[in-house]
Amino acid sequence: MSDDSKPILVLGIGNILMGDDGAGVHLARALLERVTELPEGTVILDGGTLGLELLDDVEDAGALIVLDAVNLGAEPGTLCVLRGDEISAVFGTHLSPHQVGVADLLAAARLLGILPAKVSLVGLQPRDTGFSLDLSDVVASAMWQGLEAAMAEAWAMHREATYA
Repeated sequence: MSDDSKPILVLGIGNILMGDDGAGVHLARALLERVTELPEGTVILDGGTLGLELLDDVEDAGALIVLDAVNLGAEPGTLCVLRGDEISAVFGTHLSPHQVGVADLLAAARLLGILPAKVSLVGLQPRDTGFSLDLSDVVASAMWQGLEAAMAEAWAMHREATYA
């Protein structure tokens, strides 16, 4: 099956028990409420703190968008959108143990030849990653930007696949 006939996978990553570390999962859950505004066939998955367990999901994807809290060394709530090789640089400075899993997931998928050609990361700089079920105010207020960025990435990937 060619990548353009496979779905776009939007993968929310993070630990929702650790405050802002759960931003990616919160973004994925919010996107589920807006699924009608995404390209047809887009799959949204709460990957939580799973790592290599997600290889089958990545293999089934034509394109991949990872949603996560990332340590950018920026002001809390700062949004970033990274593509391709830019992503591995972010996971070099691990914010939490799950990012080791994400880095391993992407590396293993690349080594196995199953990593989609189009991979993006939509990330938010966290403020608080201590035990909490809630996002900090500053990260919660940046969620709308994260949603908009994730939807824009999905549509861009869809257009590239459609007109390639």
